[in-house]
Amino acid sequence: MPNVLITGCSSGIGRALAEAFKAAGFDVLTSARREDDVIALNDAGFHAVLLDVNDAGALQTLATHLGELDVLINNAGYGAMGPLLDGGTEAMQRQFETNVFSIVGVTQALFPALRKRKGLVVNIGSVSGVLVTPFAGAYCASKAAVHALSDALRMELAPFGIRVMEVQPGAIDTRFAKNAGAQAELLINEQSPWWPLREGIRARSQASQDKPTPASHFASQVLNAVQQATPPRLLRAGNGSRALPLMAALLPKGLLEKVLKKRFGLSETL
Repeated sequence: MPNVLITGCSSGIGRALAEAFKAAGFDVLTSARREDDVIALNDAGFHAVLLDVNDAGALQTLATHLGELDVLINNAGYGAMGPLLDGGTEAMQRQFETNVFSIVGVTQALFPALRKRKGLVVNIGSVSGVLVTPFAGAYCASKAAVHALSDALRMELAPFGIRVMEVQPGAIDTRFAKNAGAQAELLINEQSPWWPLREGIRARSQASQDKPTPASHFASQVLNAVQQATPPRLLRAGNGSRALPLMAALLPKGLLEKVLKKRFGLSETL
């Protein structure tokens, strides 16, 4: 029975992936960083562990107990919303620690286990790493970094028989928008120069729920790709996952920026 470790399984994409892989006969190990989520996962019949993906010590302990691994899905992450300068470098650091640095840390810790089984690393990116929007600069930058490190890892892990697949979801029906909205509200305040544009910030935080694809459908597509004899280097799944990168590739940059500024209320001078 092949085994898979999926990070960030408390809800949304992670939970849907866990359910899909379990139904397909995988030995599924899930992780979450809050104890109540771990309890909920165990109660639902999953083997769950408490794991902060940024905790190097916890990762080494996990690696020691894991032994061998067929598939690693680096899913843990969140979306920091709001003007880049309102969040500043601290918000950027937090975003990159979870969305980018943890992918390297988790994969590094589990490299021996993956090497034994010539396994597959699946990194969950986003189309936001391709089509950059205002009021999501930190998130877009982190997902662009996921794309770059996935390409580098693919080449560097090839000699060991370890493959790498990047997944770029479009709009998926999860709690992402609710969580992103809560993050945005923490930054929106009357002292911000962007206070008059607060509705645009809120609109961007909810953009991922524009006709979203059910998380279960998305998870099935990921499962099917993983089960292929040669998994694709890049999988785009979910509403907008193909159209938005196509817009980014074909539209003149100036026109694209004009469209996005109008969409999120940035057309007028303050």
